[in-house]
Amino acid sequence: MIRRTNNTTPQGAANTVVDPRTQALRDQRDALAERVAEATWDLGGLTYEMAVRDYFRLDVLVRRAAKLQELDAELGEVERLLLLQETGTTGGCRSCGAPHSRGAVYCWKCGQPLMLQAHVVSGSAEVLPAPAGPTDPRGPAIPATAPVVDPTVADTNVSASA
Repeated sequence: MIRRTNNTTPQGAANTVVDPRTQALRDQRDALAERVAEATWDLGGLTYEMAVRDYFRLDVLVRRAAKLQELDAELGEVERLLLLQETGTTGGCRSCGAPHSRGAVYCWKCGQPLMLQAHVVSGSAEVLPAPAGPTDPRGPAIPATAPVVDPTVADTNVSASA
């Protein structure tokens, strides 16, 4: 898929000073768009050449398609970041340095958690990294060895004299 980018400036914005980070994202977006277009053309040409020879190497096609998908994902993320740059709601992954948008929980590139998790121990708060993988939205599982207590049943071990 070839994405068209709009590099025109709005009317009256000729004298506007462009933030260096925004310009860097625009340059990165343009470079990635060129790489995506070239990878798309290369994959199409490779497929055509294989079809002409009636000899397909699926492993080669899959590797090229995976590379194209990775470039396209990176381009999409940079485009989102560029869109959000005006509000200053972006950041970078602590593990690999890849940029991420506001609200991202895991890094799109390396999969590491982006959010810190607060852990309260006897009144003091300690900041821990988030768990390594996605968690169950229903909460932690109850251990199989935990006793089940029914509050409607009276405790028979309590003596009457106590």
